[in-house]
Amino acid sequence: MSVVYMDHNATTPTDPRVVEAMLPYFGENYGNPSSPYELSQRTRRAVEEARETVASAIRCAPREIVFTSGGTESDNMALKGVAFANLERRGHIVTTSIEHHAVMHTVAYLKSRFGFDVTSVGVDGTGMVDPAEVERACRGDTVLVSVMLANNEVGTVQPVREISAVVRKRGIVVHTDAVQAVGKVPIDVGELGVDLLSMSSHKIYGPKGVGFLYVRRGVRFDPLSHGGSHEWSVRAGTENVPGIVGLATALQLAVEGMREESVRLQSLTAHLEQGIAERIPETSVNGHPTDRLPGTLNVSLHYIEGESVVLALDMEGIAVSTGSACTTDSAEPSHVLSAMGISANVAQGSVRFGLGRSTTRADVDRVLDVLPGIVERLRAISPLYHRKG
Repeated sequence: MSVVYMDHNATTPTDPRVVEAMLPYFGENYGNPSSPYELSQRTRRAVEEARETVASAIRCAPREIVFTSGGTESDNMALKGVAFANLERRGHIVTTSIEHHAVMHTVAYLKSRFGFDVTSVGVDGTGMVDPAEVERACRGDTVLVSVMLANNEVGTVQPVREISAVVRKRGIVVHTDAVQAVGKVPIDVGELGVDLLSMSSHKIYGPKGVGFLYVRRGVRFDPLSHGGSHEWSVRAGTENVPGIVGLATALQLAVEGMREESVRLQSLTAHLEQGIAERIPETSVNGHPTDRLPGTLNVSLHYIEGESVVLALDMEGIAVSTGSACTTDSAEPSHVLSAMGISANVAQGSVRFGLGRSTTRADVDRVLDVLPGIVERLRAISPLYHRKG
């Protein structure tokens, strides 16, 4: 039985064209980019060409790109880098209640270990942050504002440009976790007005274990790791050359095909959303109705557990999730859905569909064929369903 994969927000399969671009750097082009001889200079050129490709994709200078091991490291590097550069102030950080745990846990660490004060701004029922609330949360000692560009669970795209406009005029550094957005929506860091931006390769059909952090030139920033002058002395350690080449190739392919793929995914997602609404009573869609990532659909199937739906779909050869891939072992309701004001019972019944390049109309129809029966069976044994009346 072939797998219908609808969890592209968690990870994506590496594109064969990306693998092909990476292969020479596992074999004949194995030199250390920091060594002076020709064998190593080949890999140095590959890294710098990849840096130029990445910089072009988000409209920045190549010097402002720092390659990392992925989104989590990029988030940690951004937040700690700015915080440690302002350590003498023990200042104030503003973030939101729907951030990825790579941001939330890092901010909590900076608060508990280093005394930074933290304000977490809420969201409305669609998962949208209000720029005016972010502005009101800022203080005279605020050193950093971190707001994700697109939410990983419900797909809501945040007004980061508007937030940056009201925050940076006060001299505050702005970071955005763009892990879910890069390669899916157009990004120009100048238009966004951000100082730092995080990205992870494996969300856009690149290899796992590599990403980048955009650091606008002039930002006060302390390195997270030490031991060498790699990556402008911001991140010590020999570069992951095959991964970096793969990241750049994946990003270039994503940008080139973005417009067409976005239209295709929006059509498929609308078909899935409409089919669920028509065939399964008592459901609700979580996230903004229009300002949402193409391909992301988070649905609450009332009176049942989303985890049970995921397992039942898996038995049918369909892969989906209940939300963030980083919190699948947690029995607690999604912090994102809770922040949106969704009750725990409804939130527990949420399922996230992440459509991607491999998704076809036949895949969506397959889900619509089997999902209603699964929901009906689970509701038949659900105490919540029988108590609802």
